[in-house]
Amino acid sequence: QVQLVESGGGLVQAGGSLRLSCAASGRTFSSYGMGWFRQAPGKEREFVATITWRGSRTVYAEHVKDRFTISGNNAKNTVYLQMNSLKPEDTAVYYCAARHGTSIYEYDYWGQGTQVTVSS
Repeated sequence: QVQLVESGGGLVQAGGSLRLSCAASGRTFSSYGMGWFRQAPGKEREFVATITWRGSRTVYAEHVKDRFTISGNNAKNTVYLQMNSLKPEDTAVYYCAARHGTSIYEYDYWGQGTQVTVSS
Protein backbone atom coordinates (compact mmCIF):
# COMPACT_ATOMS: atom_id res chain seq x y z
CA GLN A 1 0.00 0.00 0.00
CA VAL A 2 1.02 3.56 -0.70
CA GLN A 3 -0.47 6.47 1.20
CA LEU A 4 -0.58 9.91 -0.41
CA VAL A 5 -1.21 13.25 1.25
CA GLU A 6 -1.57 16.44 -0.77
CA SER A 7 -1.05 19.96 0.51
CA GLY A 8 -0.57 23.47 -0.80
CA GLY A 9 -3.97 24.24 -2.24
CA GLY A 10 -5.75 27.51 -1.60
CA LEU A 11 -7.24 30.65 -3.06
CA VAL A 12 -5.20 32.70 -5.52
CA GLN A 13 -5.93 35.47 -7.99
CA ALA A 14 -5.71 34.90 -11.71
CA GLY A 15 -2.11 35.16 -12.87
CA GLY A 16 -0.80 33.97 -9.53
CA SER A 17 1.07 30.83 -8.55
CA LEU A 18 0.71 27.91 -6.19
CA ARG A 19 2.85 24.88 -5.45
CA LEU A 20 1.16 21.62 -4.52
CA SER A 21 2.99 18.90 -2.65
CA CYS A 22 2.25 15.20 -2.42
CA ALA A 23 3.97 13.18 0.29
CA ALA A 24 4.05 9.44 -0.28
CA SER A 25 4.52 6.84 2.44
CA GLY A 26 4.28 3.09 2.74
CA ARG A 27 5.55 0.85 -0.05
CA THR A 28 6.74 3.75 -2.13
CA PHE A 29 9.51 1.67 -3.73
CA SER A 30 6.81 -0.29 -5.52
CA SER A 31 5.49 2.68 -7.44
CA TYR A 32 6.77 3.45 -10.91
CA GLY A 33 5.50 6.97 -11.23
CA MET A 34 3.32 9.69 -9.79
CA GLY A 35 0.71 11.91 -11.32
CA TRP A 36 -1.57 14.85 -10.74
CA PHE A 37 -5.20 14.93 -11.79
CA ARG A 38 -7.92 17.49 -11.21
CA GLN A 39 -11.68 17.57 -11.07
CA ALA A 40 -13.76 20.70 -11.43
CA PRO A 41 -17.40 20.86 -10.27
CA GLY A 42 -19.66 19.08 -12.68
CA LYS A 43 -16.77 17.78 -14.76
CA GLU A 44 -14.91 14.52 -15.03
CA ARG A 45 -11.51 14.06 -13.46
CA GLU A 46 -8.76 14.91 -15.93
CA PHE A 47 -5.07 14.19 -16.25
CA VAL A 48 -2.69 17.06 -15.51
CA ALA A 49 0.87 15.74 -15.38
CA THR A 50 2.98 12.74 -14.49
CA ILE A 51 6.57 11.92 -13.57
CA THR A 52 8.55 8.70 -13.16
CA TRP A 53 10.57 8.13 -10.02
CA ARG A 54 13.53 6.95 -12.08
CA GLY A 55 14.71 9.25 -14.79
CA SER A 56 12.15 11.91 -13.89
CA ARG A 57 10.42 11.57 -17.24
CA THR A 58 7.48 13.94 -17.44
CA VAL A 59 4.31 14.23 -19.49
CA TYR A 60 1.85 17.11 -19.36
CA ALA A 61 -1.68 17.73 -20.50
CA GLU A 62 -1.71 20.15 -23.39
CA HIS A 63 -3.63 22.83 -21.51
CA VAL A 64 -1.08 23.12 -18.70
CA LYS A 65 2.29 22.23 -20.18
CA ASP A 66 3.53 25.79 -20.55
CA ARG A 67 2.36 26.84 -17.08
CA PHE A 68 2.72 23.86 -14.75
CA THR A 69 5.84 21.95 -13.76
CA ILE A 70 5.89 18.56 -12.05
CA SER A 71 8.96 17.52 -10.11
CA GLY A 72 9.96 14.93 -7.56
CA ASN A 73 12.29 14.47 -4.63
CA ASN A 74 13.11 10.77 -4.31
CA ALA A 75 14.79 11.19 -0.95
CA LYS A 76 11.64 12.74 0.50
CA ASN A 77 9.18 10.60 -1.48
CA THR A 78 7.48 13.83 -2.44
CA VAL A 79 6.13 15.11 -5.74
CA TYR A 80 5.39 18.73 -6.49
CA LEU A 81 3.23 20.60 -8.95
CA GLN A 82 4.30 24.17 -9.52
CA MET A 83 1.42 26.08 -11.08
CA ASN A 84 2.07 29.47 -12.63
CA SER A 85 -0.09 31.91 -14.56
CA LEU A 86 -3.17 30.39 -13.01
CA LYS A 87 -6.54 30.91 -14.67
CA PRO A 88 -10.06 30.69 -13.24
CA GLU A 89 -10.55 27.53 -15.30
CA ASP A 90 -7.78 25.88 -13.27
CA THR A 91 -10.15 25.88 -10.28
CA ALA A 92 -10.60 22.28 -9.20
CA VAL A 93 -9.78 19.68 -6.59
CA TYR A 94 -6.30 18.43 -7.39
CA TYR A 95 -5.45 14.81 -6.68
CA CYS A 96 -2.10 13.11 -6.41
CA ALA A 97 -1.83 9.51 -7.57
CA ALA A 98 0.75 6.73 -7.71
CA ARG A 99 1.06 3.96 -10.29
CA HIS A 100 2.84 0.66 -10.54
CA GLY A 101 2.61 0.47 -14.29
CA THR A 102 3.84 2.45 -17.25
CA SER A 103 0.48 3.76 -18.43
CA ILE A 104 0.28 7.41 -17.52
CA TYR A 105 -3.51 7.24 -17.22
CA GLU A 106 -3.86 4.23 -14.90
CA TYR A 107 -3.15 4.70 -11.19
CA ASP A 108 -3.32 2.43 -8.18
CA TYR A 109 -3.36 4.84 -5.24
CA TRP A 110 -4.97 8.23 -4.74
CA GLY A 111 -4.73 11.05 -2.25
CA GLN A 112 -7.69 12.82 -0.71
CA GLY A 113 -7.32 15.93 -2.87
CA THR A 114 -6.60 19.58 -2.25
CA GLN A 115 -8.79 22.47 -3.39
CA VAL A 116 -7.37 25.11 -5.71
CA THR A 117 -9.52 28.15 -6.36
CA VAL A 118 -8.48 30.84 -8.83
CA SER A 119 -10.44 34.08 -8.67
CA SER A 120 -10.83 36.39 -11.66
